[in-house]
Amino acid sequence: MPLYEYHCEACGESEEKLEGLSASESHDCPKCRAALGMHRQISLTSFALSGSGWFASGYGQGGKVSDKTPEAIPSKPSEGGSGCCGGCACH
Repeated sequence: MPLYEYHCEACGESEEKLEGLSASESHDCPKCRAALGMHRQISLTSFALSGSGWFASGYGQGGKVSDKTPEAIPSKPSEGGSGCCGGCACH
């Protein structure tokens, strides 16, 4: 279950609630009792992707980043053709 942050537009009260994904985006303020005064805030995530294997460190590269130097990447055939005979985008 996600942890949501709420802020009251009327009195400035803030709170965090552990609620399900279907939770309402606003509710009554527990401090000033403003009807639907507490609104869900957009906040930063509390996790970071680290280590190898993620997109920034090579996930989209098909392996180790250091193995994919420009010399190691095969070039596309220069002579035309059709289908999978060397002239298509899959080679």
